[in-house]
Amino acid sequence: MANQLVAYQGEPGAYSEIAALRFGIPKPFETFDEAFYAVEHGKVPCAVIPIENSLGGSIHNNYDLLIQHPVRITAETFVKVEHCLLGLPGASVDNNGKVLSHPQALAQCRNFFAAHRNLKPEVAYDTAGSAKIIADKGNPDHFAIASKRAGELYGLKILRENLADEDWNITRFFCITHEGHTADIELKKKPNTTRQKTSIVFTLPNEQGSLFKAMATLALRHIDMTKIESRPSRMKAFEYFFYVDFIGYENDTNIHNALAHLREFATMVKVLGSYGVVE
Repeated sequence: MANQLVAYQGEPGAYSEIAALRFGIPKPFETFDEAFYAVEHGKVPCAVIPIENSLGGSIHNNYDLLIQHPVRITAETFVKVEHCLLGLPGASVDNNGKVLSHPQALAQCRNFFAAHRNLKPEVAYDTAGSAKIIADKGNPDHFAIASKRAGELYGLKILRENLADEDWNITRFFCITHEGHTADIELKKKPNTTRQKTSIVFTLPNEQGSLFKAMATLALRHIDMTKIESRPSRMKAFEYFFYVDFIGYENDTNIHNALAHLREFATMVKVLGSYGVVE
């Protein structure tokens, strides 16, 4: 449904809001925990969460939240991150000043700061939130690194575009729903399922070769694994959750057999979702 609410973390103008617009009407929340809680308790039908960035890597906290809440991945989408330097009308980058943004955004713009020693980076909670702060405070020597949309929303001037050190700065988002209500969700855009992915999480006994055996359940069936991520289980020291993405749908015979094989020796296996991509 085009008019369904879609939770996201951040302020209007955040890259997460851009992702949320592809699924319905964005509804901001201050934290990822609050966005997950809203989905779990039926306050919104779905949420978009960033899961990894092509430069910054995985968003580890969100991997933890996927296992802590009864949610299911229904789609993925990719947003190109195009950092802009935003300031008040009449502001100049030649003056001494400070630049607010999320720490990951600041880290992605090191070359800009190396070329502008007069501008000092300062960590803020959110890219779009930084733009909002600059607009509210009205100091012409304070700037923000955020999206072009954030500049438009808060009446700021775009002083520089394409600030990131690399132009292949892309964030991958999951659209999640309550695992018991997935069938009730109608996405604004129908996902492209020509290259369907499945995401799973599992734990293994602390035995020699157990991870090799787990990977073999996929490799021996020629299943294309696209990512593996390990996270501390938080239940016992030095034990881990393994998150794996691979090509295929969970009900495909090959995938079904691989998961059945994995369950024979894994201590826990959970399918987080089978999903296509929304452009």
